[in-house]
Amino acid sequence: MNKTPGLTTTFLATCTILLTACGGGNTGTNTATNTSTPTSSAIPIGIAFAQTSNVALLGQEGIAGVKIAEKYFNDQGGVNGTPVKLVVQDTSGDEPGAINAFQTLINKDKVVGIIGPTLSQQAFSADPVAERAKVPVIAASNTAKGIPELGDYIARVSVPIAKVAPNAVKAALKQNPNIKKVAVFYAQNDAFNKSETEIFQKTVKDAKLEIVTVQKFQTTDTDFQSQITNAMNLKPDLVIISGLAADGGNLVRQLRELGYKGLIIGGNGLNSSNILTVCKALCNGVIIAQAYSPDHANNINQKFRQIYLDQYKKEPPQFSAQAFTALQVYVEALKALDNQSKINKLPLPQLRTALNKQILTGKYDTPLGEISFTPIGEVVQKDLYVAQIKMDKDGNSGKFTFIK
Repeated sequence: MNKTPGLTTTFLATCTILLTACGGGNTGTNTATNTSTPTSSAIPIGIAFAQTSNVALLGQEGIAGVKIAEKYFNDQGGVNGTPVKLVVQDTSGDEPGAINAFQTLINKDKVVGIIGPTLSQQAFSADPVAERAKVPVIAASNTAKGIPELGDYIARVSVPIAKVAPNAVKAALKQNPNIKKVAVFYAQNDAFNKSETEIFQKTVKDAKLEIVTVQKFQTTDTDFQSQITNAMNLKPDLVIISGLAADGGNLVRQLRELGYKGLIIGGNGLNSSNILTVCKALCNGVIIAQAYSPDHANNINQKFRQIYLDQYKKEPPQFSAQAFTALQVYVEALKALDNQSKINKLPLPQLRTALNKQILTGKYDTPLGEISFTPIGEVVQKDLYVAQIKMDKDGNSGKFTFIK
């Protein structure tokens, strides 16, 4: 797949947007082929995150990140004087929900680009919709193998799990070099978790450890007693879980309640402060590899972190930081593009194509650190981390303590 980088622009403003994207009346046709130049006072950027279903815990973290970014960058002048405006559509937790959200954002809301969807499973279905319409997509939480390869208009700021997950196994072995037996649990109904568990299992085998059992579950499950009993009969030294925040948190809780005392590694779906409300005190000690650290010392992260702390009274999670970063990439790419060719003069289809090319050429100093993109839209990020959950004495709150 060849994604041609292009346009070395830098940005000014009054973009192209229909009033529908800003909440006003519809001044154009609701088709993806409409070539009219949008004319409104804000630039619409689509947000396709889960706000309902069992995926909502992750989607809400993404919403928090983009809302902080929207205010922050608009306070800085937006796109050379023109503000950006979020247009949010709920993807729910399944593929039809993501497809419907993408279609609405593209055809009705006339957004210049989309951030989302929440799950890789959804991306494999929804991203081709944007690709066919030639609308840029920046994934903020999709880490499964093959996401950027879905099309020329698909990029991501979420580091692929293949680069992140092995770090958690290394950290666990550093804490307990005597680990020999590993039990693996994964959500079989989710494309990302099926991809992630393959990476974990390969890492375990490469480390010369024995996988004593692989237990499957559904992201909608709440009772894991059967799988846990089967695993514990084999006396594992390490448990690795690929799931989401709700099911993964319940699995952690039930493992501890049923007497498992060894180390637990959580995959990227458990990389959310929302897990703390599910397993509470029993979350303590869970190891999770991460692509974001609140302690990253650059200026933009310090500002983002402080805003998040002020609003939510806790450290920002990775998904919020990645969502903030995705919107930052759009804003800076639009600025660059506008400085070369005034974007308010471009028909919407031409603007979308030019914006997509500009995104891939830029380097961005973000809360994640410095990032850039390969020609096919894969994120290039230097800094990766491993965290371990440390719960407070009351068992109701805690934080991710970085160990790498």
